[in-house]
Amino acid sequence: MSENQNLLAEQRRALIVDEVRRRGGVRVNELTRKLGVSDMTVRRDLDALARQGVLEKVHGGAVPVVEASTHEPGFEAKSALELTAKEDIARAAAALVVPGTAIAMSGGTTTYALAQRLLAVPELTVVTNSVRVADVFHVAQRGAGRAGSSTVVLTGGVRTPSDSLVGPVADQAIAALHFDVLFLGVHGISAEAGLSTPNLAEAETNRRLVRSARRVVVVADHTKWGTVGLSSFASLDQVDTLVTDTGLPADARAEVTERLRRLIVAGEDAEGGADIREAAH
Repeated sequence: MSENQNLLAEQRRALIVDEVRRRGGVRVNELTRKLGVSDMTVRRDLDALARQGVLEKVHGGAVPVVEASTHEPGFEAKSALELTAKEDIARAAAALVVPGTAIAMSGGTTTYALAQRLLAVPELTVVTNSVRVADVFHVAQRGAGRAGSSTVVLTGGVRTPSDSLVGPVADQAIAALHFDVLFLGVHGISAEAGLSTPNLAEAETNRRLVRSARRVVVVADHTKWGTVGLSSFASLDQVDTLVTDTGLPADARAEVTERLRRLIVAGEDAEGGADIREAAH
């Protein structure tokens, strides 16, 4: 079977992970047919994903990794997952940002994608505890015509595997500030546990971010729904808007619409726009 040259390796691997999670396991021969690539290519992809810790290889295929509630994947491992969904979410979330406002951005690969979309928005004040997000603005401001377009405040703190700064130093800095809107990436989101993370220090820093924000916007792809980390830091009732992708199942959409004021499903229509649902409360 000929190689599918139109599918980049990172896109192909994201599809493999989604298939493994959705079905609870998949065989190599099924992936070769679905992706239109060779057996050897699939096995190389599975090797790479297993090294990242996002799935487990078994004889003839792969199964999901059973993660403890304290397991915290690194930034690089998470950055290869759900690439299309993250780009759709970033595009929809960027449309919510008004020039000249003060925003906060937590750590995570989805907020990282959002940061790249916000480079075109003038006169922002951006407070973040994400080294990666701060770097996006820093590199852009060093380029021609970008200097001074945004003011970026990077909190101090202890660095986590996802390149967020957390702990008492970060908490104290955030507590003294007030944001128009917070864009919050999450490890997990559920009706019962709300927003959660496997990192206790990050949970406290996220609580401070939520308290300091006039409006809270969660940016999370569909795979985060139903995931529960060790520590909850906010209930769904504390969230104003969820920006997610088309993979969110119908029962989850109903739950979110009932609990939140606004649900934005990025990429819902054929033109790649967003389906926006306003809750009646």
